[in-house]
Order: sequence, then C-alpha cells, then structure tokens
Amino acid sequence: MPGGNILIPERTSAENLRRHIHGRLLTGSSGHAWRDVLVHILSHQHVEASLIVPAVAEPLIVWILSGSAIIEERELGGTWISNQVKVGDFFLTNSDTPYEMRWQVTGPERFEVMHLYLGLPIFEQAAAETFGVSTAMVRIRDISGEQDRILSLLLEQFRVELTSGYDPSPLFVQGIAQSLAVHLVRNYAVLDKTRTSRRNALPAFKLRRVTERMTTQLDQEFSLSQLAQEADMSVSHFSRLFKKATSFSPSQYFIQLRVQEAQRLLRETDRSVIDIGLDVGYSSPSHFAQVFRRAVGVTPTEYRG
Repeated sequence: MPGGNILIPERTSAENLRRHIHGRLLTGSSGHAWRDVLVHILSHQHVEASLIVPAVAEPLIVWILSGSAIIEERELGGTWISNQVKVGDFFLTNSDTPYEMRWQVTGPERFEVMHLYLGLPIFEQAAAETFGVSTAMVRIRDISGEQDRILSLLLEQFRVELTSGYDPSPLFVQGIAQSLAVHLVRNYAVLDKTRTSRRNALPAFKLRRVTERMTTQLDQEFSLSQLAQEADMSVSHFSRLFKKATSFSPSQYFIQLRVQEAQRLLRETDRSVIDIGLDVGYSSPSHFAQVFRRAVGVTPTEYRG
C-alpha cells in the first residue's frame, strides 16, 4: 500500500470471518428498498495501518457508532492530518481521487462504523431543487470528525431499518434518503463552476460488487474479463475507472486482498504457511513468499514471528 511508515497490526481474534475493506461486515443493505443508498455497518480492528478510500461517484458518509479512535487521513503520499473521534462523529467526502486513512482505537469499546454512499439520482434531485443546477457544478465539502445532530438522527433511521429484523420498507428508506440528500446539499455543498462532471466515475455499488467477488475468489485465477462483466462494463472502461477509484489496477487490488487474507490467517491460525498460500491462490510456496514479501516487507514466516 502507498504511504511509507506502515504499522504492523496487533494480533487479532479469529472472529474476523469475513473481510470488507479491512473490517468485519456486521450488516449491509441489499434489495430493491436500498436502490438509492448503499449502507454497511462494520466492526474494525484495533489498529489499521493503511486503508485506501476509493473515489467513486457518490458522496460517502462514515459515521462512528461505537468506540473512539485517533484517525489520520492524507492524500496519497501527502501529509497526515489527525482527528480524535468518538461516537456520533462523522466524515463526509466526495473526493475526486482516492485517499489514505489509518487509525488507532483509544478505548475499550469495539470500533464500529457505518459507511453510507448516497446514490447519484437522489443527490442530483436535491442539488437541482436547492441550487437549480446539475451536480456537475456542486461540490461537497470534506468534513472530518465533526458532529451534526440532524445528520445523526437520519443515519440512525437507516441503522434501525437495517437491524430491526423487519423487511425494509422502500417508501421509508426512500424518504430518509431524500431527507439526507437535501440536508447534505443545504449544509455541505457549494457551487463550483470549474468542477467537471463525476458521471465518469465508478458507482459505489459496482465497486462493492466487484470487490466482493474478488474476496470470495482469492484461491482462483484472476480474471479481468469476469470482473468487467460483473460491473457491466467493457474491460478497458472498467480497468480505467477501477484504477481511478482505488489507485490500483484490478490485478494489483486482487493481490492486495490475497496478501491481507494471508496476513489474517497467519495472525489468527496455526495453519502452515504452505496451506495458507494455497488458500489465497499460490500453489508455489516460493512465489507466495515473494509476493508477500514485496507487499509486506517480510516473508510469511517472519511476519508470523
């Protein structure tokens, strides 16, 4: 991963059965009711050394549900900016380029967050109503570690709808999404006539669909054509937008996922290095060691310690 001084995460428990961008997915939106919004609730590990936040078409909100942490952000290769965050704090971005985050949990509580991508159609409706212009000229201000009572009330409704056990109501979700879009535009959007359209960006739901497919196929051969088909794009168009969103080519990102899963297995299990290599798609132990060392800086055996 880019960024220099990479911390080695502490040993974690074996509960991390499913990874979603370095976190355990507790619940997530799916189905027709959630067509205008993509929501994930995640439990994060105690230390995160480096996380690339993709640049996608939709505005992203990260809301702290539980725990406290020191979170640092920077442009790729830039200077770290630090924030101490707690329950109720939120981050907001619609960055045109990927950026990097890392954090250290500071309290005993689990560090749980909500990630929410607001779909472009509903955001465009709010922009047109508020400013009378398209989203091509509307820029969302970046917010890091602040609080907003109304925003928290709206996000809490999404959390309840996800976790209540009832079938989600399309009418209810749509209403909250519309209210959220208007609130964001009124309070955090500014007109920027120099801004170019973000239509030529990767939608969050397509990025999620592709990365989840990668995660479930770490032991299989990489297939760019299959991933492009999953995103319903041509290979060249998909490759370009994926790299624009993540700063990695699809094949590089796939290797990163393999290495991250290998790191988890080395930390959390006593399985042999050879078996772990096979689990993440490397039949040759020497090739596995070479790829792992290039990404992490040490061999799998040295990483296990």
